[in-house]
Amino acid sequence: MYAAIYSRVMEEEQRHEVQVFFDELIKQNIEPVIWLHFYEQIKEKIQLPPDTKTFSLSEHLIDEIEFIISLGGDGTLLDTVTLVRDKNISVMGINFGRLGFLASIGRDEMKVAIKAIANRSYIADKRTMIHLDADLPLFGNIPYALNEFSVHKRDTDPMIKIHTYLNGEFLNTYWADGLIVATPTGSTGYSLSCGGPIVFPESGSFVITPVAPHNLNVRSIIVPDDNIISFEVESRSDNIICALDSRREIVGKNVQLAVRKEGFPVNLVRLSENNFLQTIHNKLTWGLDKRN
Repeated sequence: MYAAIYSRVMEEEQRHEVQVFFDELIKQNIEPVIWLHFYEQIKEKIQLPPDTKTFSLSEHLIDEIEFIISLGGDGTLLDTVTLVRDKNISVMGINFGRLGFLASIGRDEMKVAIKAIANRSYIADKRTMIHLDADLPLFGNIPYALNEFSVHKRDTDPMIKIHTYLNGEFLNTYWADGLIVATPTGSTGYSLSCGGPIVFPESGSFVITPVAPHNLNVRSIIVPDDNIISFEVESRSDNIICALDSRREIVGKNVQLAVRKEGFPVNLVRLSENNFLQTIHNKLTWGLDKRN
């Protein structure tokens, strides 16, 4: 069995745990295929099989690879999703970062998680992604995101006006610093920090959330994910910012933008004990009030 390994960086204090991770892979007869930049960082510090394979492009992920394991936080896992694309490769996130809402498997669960892969006793949740269409070539051949699409004003520019349409029918004009369209997975990210609701992953919806709206009666709205959501932006500045998760591009304000449900999902691996409610309890400390 092959598993691809992706990580941005290994901190020195993580050295022992990373070694334990690779030792457990070998013990479970899982052959690692390591992201080349990460491999170059760890090859002198971690004991690896002498014939360890590497990859540096999405195209290098061979058909025999069933899983890709992300070692890091949620940002690292979002990077991993851009490598998987429409391949039938499940993604497991082991949290070497901070909050770890997406990379929900703790370092203390590494061995259990690797055994679950080896025994195929895990659960793979299909997560909806969002696709961006524009009249400019934006974001190369990965115009999709797991968490959200957003449009923003630049730095200290004045607020922008974002005319928003559902399937061509006018919804609202948002006078704001920006606008977020989040997937259910992304509802616990940027959208939540801007006052948006938490949406269950299987809900089949998008969340539209304004960023610092000028009108206080404007709030988030949940719409079915079979809608095409399009935008026209007015700005005193010439340029605005478009973002898919953590990737950003500066574009002219006259750009035509629309988002829709991506044609393929991403499969996020979790242990059978860890469901969405437990993630909310653990990461947002819901249900831990001493009065309960």
